[in-house]
Amino acid sequence: MKVMLVEDELVLGEAIKRTLNQEKYIVDWVLDGTQAWNCLEEQKIPYTLAIFDWLLPGISGLELLRKLRTCNNNLPVLMLTAKDRMEDKVAGLDAGADDYLIKPFGVEELLARLRALQRRSPQFEPQQLQVGCFILDYGTCTVCLQHINGNKQAIPLTRKEFQVMEYFLKHPNQYITRTQLLDYLYEMNAERISNVVAAQIRLVRRKLSELGCDNLIETVPGMGYRFNLSNAN
Repeated sequence: MKVMLVEDELVLGEAIKRTLNQEKYIVDWVLDGTQAWNCLEEQKIPYTLAIFDWLLPGISGLELLRKLRTCNNNLPVLMLTAKDRMEDKVAGLDAGADDYLIKPFGVEELLARLRALQRRSPQFEPQQLQVGCFILDYGTCTVCLQHINGNKQAIPLTRKEFQVMEYFLKHPNQYITRTQLLDYLYEMNAERISNVVAAQIRLVRRKLSELGCDNLIETVPGMGYRFNLSNAN
């Protein structure tokens, strides 16, 4: 699950990012509203949630939120602010915020509010995702192959391999580019290894093949890849 964090306080931003990483979120952290808008405007990266500070350089968190809602983007947004007056809370909620958290706050409350936003969101990801004969469990970060007789066989995946399978299971039978996979696997400012997608695809293919699932991940010349469920049988 990928989160957009917009916070210009370095200590606070680092603390939030570290906490979310420990909870297995992938976090794109930016320091100002203008940069955040450049990332969100075209909706190319599939964020699950966003966290906006109210007072930001460039575009304020409130204005960023208004621009997002004007574009009919329903991304769940948690506003962070030191403003605790009722009229400020009303202004934030009226601008389209889904929730509001007053600084200073505890880590557990932040995580609880994010979980609540996920449950209320139309993009909410359940504890398990079942696609064809595959079951992905977010709680344990595992993927199982369910056989015809009902028995389940776990697929031993690393974290990156799990993320590759997650993306394919969310987009079965669709054409997926290398760039889309890179954007999903890595945080915005992380150093990216040029051949990481091909390497991860090769490893996942090998593990699927060991379970008798050959040719599930197709290479589509000039386009990228496709997780072809019709080859699962």
